[in-house]
Amino acid sequence: MRIHSSILLLAVGAGVLLTAMITTNSYLAMWSSPLIASWFAHGSGAVVAWLLLLVNWRPTQAGVRPAFVKKAPLWSYLGGIPGALTVLLAAIAVNSPLALAGSLGLMLTGQILFGLISDLRGWFGVIKCRFTLLDLFSVALILCGSALLITYR
Repeated sequence: MRIHSSILLLAVGAGVLLTAMITTNSYLAMWSSPLIASWFAHGSGAVVAWLLLLVNWRPTQAGVRPAFVKKAPLWSYLGGIPGALTVLLAAIAVNSPLALAGSLGLMLTGQILFGLISDLRGWFGVIKCRFTLLDLFSVALILCGSALLITYR
């Protein structure tokens, strides 16, 4: 299977932004507290989202609602809680002996493992896939790399 270069570029860009966000947030947490750093990160994100909403707002006719827009279930509004906990715990972990590289390595390992389990079980509407030896080898390599970063930094 050939992967398109723009997808690879987006993935690298997301990794760079994740590292920059965690680094900035951990510096802020070092000078204040992880909770204040988390509030600052989410507050600035909320302001940017609000500004983007204002810029892209297109009023519709009064009382007319597009057919494809459905009311979101109540549980979908809880999505910010795991994100807030991730930012808070990342700020704590980066300022610990784990440091940035160890924290990122373990976070990526957790994401990959959850993705593999989601693929195996067919969660979130994805097509069910079994683990391959390459998947397990990738996780083992990331865990070994994380252990090296944590142990010998």
